[in-house]
Amino acid sequence: MEVQENQSQYKEVLADGQAEQPSETQSDRQLGRGILCIILSAFCFSLMSLFIRLSGDVPVMQKCFFRNAVALMIALFGLLRSRQGREAFRIGKGNLLYYFFRAIGGTIGMVCNFYAIDHLAISDASILNKLSPFFAIIFSVFVLKEIAKPKEWLAVIIAFIGAMFVVKPSFQLEVVPALIAMLGGCGAGFAYTYLRKLGMNGENGLMIVLFFSGFSTCVTLPFLIFDYHPMTGMQWLFLALTGAAAAGGQIFITKAYKYAPAKEISVYDFSNVIFSALWGFLFLSQIPDYFSVIGYIIIIGTAVLKWYFGVHKSRETSAS
Repeated sequence: MEVQENQSQYKEVLADGQAEQPSETQSDRQLGRGILCIILSAFCFSLMSLFIRLSGDVPVMQKCFFRNAVALMIALFGLLRSRQGREAFRIGKGNLLYYFFRAIGGTIGMVCNFYAIDHLAISDASILNKLSPFFAIIFSVFVLKEIAKPKEWLAVIIAFIGAMFVVKPSFQLEVVPALIAMLGGCGAGFAYTYLRKLGMNGENGLMIVLFFSGFSTCVTLPFLIFDYHPMTGMQWLFLALTGAAAAGGQIFITKAYKYAPAKEISVYDFSNVIFSALWGFLFLSQIPDYFSVIGYIIIIGTAVLKWYFGVHKSRETSAS
């Protein structure tokens, strides 16, 4: 899950280092481009979820391998074409461990998310994966030493209450996929925390994508070798489209945070849930139940309020 896998500050590192700060005269135009790009990113990642589901009974690890193999080739191609030359492949001193932590968290998040997509309504899997920014708040306390404010802790609590409406806890086995989806959100939040750490240290965004894709490809390769399931032509097509959609989502989200800071546009990433619900209805005959819809409203509403007050406070500070 890259890329796939806060919707707040930590995604700024998907750009090369830090998001560009637009000038006053261009700020509205840059903001508009950033919003468009992040919505296109959400659109691509929602298509990725649809294609994963449409690929059928292919093992999860096999799906993950092909998704990452495509992203690996695209990232490698981008780095080879970079004007930085060999310097584009450089890993800063002391950052290798952070690359591994980002890759481990991202791989766990991706595998859990793919499993959830296969066993839940894709809109449910999407919203539970979107708990990642709230998990990132928790991990940031330990990794980045960023002390969360009471309002942020309240947002975490409310978001998890919303998640319970989607999970619908019980002692039945049916709840397992939803819990795995939450674990995927946790893995993604852990990965995004180290993603932010790498960005703060000035690491190249494409190099981060390359390392994660290479790591995940290596992890899933043994499963592919020893448990390969022959695929039909349509399954090959859908897995190729999965990789292409994931790459598109990564490219657009990288562009989005170059045009505008995360605090201004990150909330639009939740449009992924709307797109996923639409694809689920049109192509999979999936209709979320009332409890899931309530959970969507709580989680997205919490994210919107958190974004609104963050932007409002930032503008007040700038004005003063």
